[in-house]
Amino acid sequence: MTSLFDPLKLGDISLANRVVMAPLTRSRAVDGLKPGPMTVEYYRQRAGAGLIISEATQISPMGQGYIGTPGIYSEEQVAAWREVTDAVHAAGGKIVLQLWHVGRISHSSLLPDGAAPVSSTNRRANAKTFTAAGYTDVSTPRALRDDELPALVADYRHAARNAIKAGFDGVEVHAANTYLLEQFLRDSINDRTGPYGGSIANRARLLIEVMQAVTKEIGGGRTGVRLSPMTTFNGTPLDSDPQATYNYVVEQLAPLGLAYLHVIEGETGGARQPEGAKLVFDYAALRSRFPGAFLINNGFDGAEAQSLIEAGKADAVAFGRLFISNPDLARRLRESKPLNALREEGMYGGGAEGYIDYPALTA
Repeated sequence: MTSLFDPLKLGDISLANRVVMAPLTRSRAVDGLKPGPMTVEYYRQRAGAGLIISEATQISPMGQGYIGTPGIYSEEQVAAWREVTDAVHAAGGKIVLQLWHVGRISHSSLLPDGAAPVSSTNRRANAKTFTAAGYTDVSTPRALRDDELPALVADYRHAARNAIKAGFDGVEVHAANTYLLEQFLRDSINDRTGPYGGSIANRARLLIEVMQAVTKEIGGGRTGVRLSPMTTFNGTPLDSDPQATYNYVVEQLAPLGLAYLHVIEGETGGARQPEGAKLVFDYAALRSRFPGAFLINNGFDGAEAQSLIEAGKADAVAFGRLFISNPDLARRLRESKPLNALREEGMYGGGAEGYIDYPALTA
């Protein structure tokens, strides 16, 4: 019987176990939006995960949506991330970088020359973000022109190249949680006409072009993607037909030879199946359409994760908040040890407290 603690091959990446650290924004980038020494230690502590998926990392200055989040577009950022990957590898771990563009979930104060955020639409999101001034309504976006999209795809490709240069084992393209790629994908946001709006195929076009570019640059075996068919994160309505939309996306991704598909089941950070929900999403339909490894995420505990693995519903399970408070989570789950309690302070921004001061097991 397959266990959560058995090895797993994700494309070209060999994992020691199936306990994956989910991407977790911690907002501690230093000058130049680089990871600093505390970030090196933070990821080194968690190298016992079969795979670490890094915090979401913007592909360009226009991709930033929150204060203190790192980038992967400058040489200085690449060099700083290399210190992280070297530390993780020295501790026996594997790590991929999550590539991020927030789209309209941003504020002009975070963007070059006070620019408007960019999106598939010029409609403002019903959402807030963290800026130097505190918790602030996001800014009204500007709809990207069709002729601007090739440069955007090139930004993803360049970021993927930089990630490999920085020593990452691969990348995960963030197409979830209603950030830019999902802003094109969902008809609840995308109100465009032309080749990137209207039909499911048109709305999925940008994501597919990004995935084709990234896999051409670094290989499908080092590339994953994250989807969230049923989240309303950032105040965003669901697609009118999420099953058809996301089934189509996975069908188009299947030939690319991706290492894995990472799916958030249900509401991000909330119920996997909201009580009384009229729409039930069939995640097995995505799994059946995808030939690579299938990762699932959203508040699972160790026992639930093991059940998913045993039942063949997932190849690995990603844990988020549990990894914040338990740097040695994989060991604790394997040995059925008690878990550290999570403290809310230090979740976003700050210093070592709530970041690198959670204790690991000593014996």
